[in-house]
Amino acid sequence: MTNFPHPLHRGISPARLSARIQSVVQQALDDRRLVGAVVLVARDGQPIHQQAAGFAERESARPMVLETVFRLASVSKPIVSTAALVLAAQGRLGLDEDIGRWLPEFRPRLADGRPARITARQLLSHTAGLGYRFFETDAHGPYARAGVSDGMDASGISLQENLRRLAGVPLLYEPGTAWGYSLATDVLGALIERIRGTSLDEAVRQLVTGPLSMAGTGFVACDPQRVAAAYVNDTPQPHRLEEGETVSAFDDVVGVAYSPARIFDALAFPSGGAGMAGTAGDFLRLLETLRQGGGALLPDELIAEMARDQTCGMELPAAPGFGFGLGFSVLRDPRLAASPESAGTWRWGGAYGHSWFVDRTQGLSVVAFTNTLYEGMSGRFVTDLRDAVYGVPEAR
Repeated sequence: MTNFPHPLHRGISPARLSARIQSVVQQALDDRRLVGAVVLVARDGQPIHQQAAGFAERESARPMVLETVFRLASVSKPIVSTAALVLAAQGRLGLDEDIGRWLPEFRPRLADGRPARITARQLLSHTAGLGYRFFETDAHGPYARAGVSDGMDASGISLQENLRRLAGVPLLYEPGTAWGYSLATDVLGALIERIRGTSLDEAVRQLVTGPLSMAGTGFVACDPQRVAAAYVNDTPQPHRLEEGETVSAFDDVVGVAYSPARIFDALAFPSGGAGMAGTAGDFLRLLETLRQGGGALLPDELIAEMARDQTCGMELPAAPGFGFGLGFSVLRDPRLAASPESAGTWRWGGAYGHSWFVDRTQGLSVVAFTNTLYEGMSGRFVTDLRDAVYGVPEAR
């Protein structure tokens, strides 16, 4: 087993820590694994590292800046999940009630034809029996045949139409009996719309981004010159992501058909699970608000529920030691995960090249937004940055 240094007793000054992080970022740029990045680190509510490096757009030599807007992909999931929990705090959403109370038209069935009961808790924890089209093993899977959108393509359909198509595909398992990353947050977005009686964009603004002054975050980006271009890891350097290009993060699955232009289309349906854009600073503000608790956005008991593993001990695929809470993964066993993070650490990322984590035990919040998929989500950079934050010696 690996013995990691305890972060608060390793004796690393903020200046030395910042130098370590800068070294990791620069190495990724020098290796041409990343095109650009914004990295923010806060400890006990105080910023100890802020860095923008590389290019927001390589072709025009537009530099990355702290205020750069990124396509968030799954980084939107904690934002939309928080919005749902604000409704729960207001008594307007019961986490364990059948969502059919609000979405009677969304009634997917099990493979044997039996009706299924789905709750908001199951949507939040990805235990609802749903899947993703990009996880299918060929281009003619059930989601593909039904025309289901993953929320990152140029689909041209409404959220209601996407749910209609999704409801026509049998569930992968009985809700609550397994874990599977999925379009559940898109269904959650429709649920939020129905309860609030507004568009999801407006509901999220009223419930989360407005109260937290996350002015640079939303479902439509209006200024292309503020938005980072998207790139794909390649040799000898990342290539620019093309409109409609399909890229897979895993072997033996069809992958995501990306539409980088989607974020500028005000008519594209608001995908709760993948359809937002925002700045690293805005997202850090949300993480810090949740980390600090105290009722500023959610009561402490609901934040504790977010941070509790909801999977009943089930293992996440390719993520030993991790469970899942309400909107993000939760570290159950640091040794099994071979991680210096504290048990209970929150973590997730985004397909356009993002990662983040919150270690409440150590008072740490870390946001790393890059414009390079998938290095910035699940590549060496993510592990190197984590180890730099915790003072783990580099492997020789």
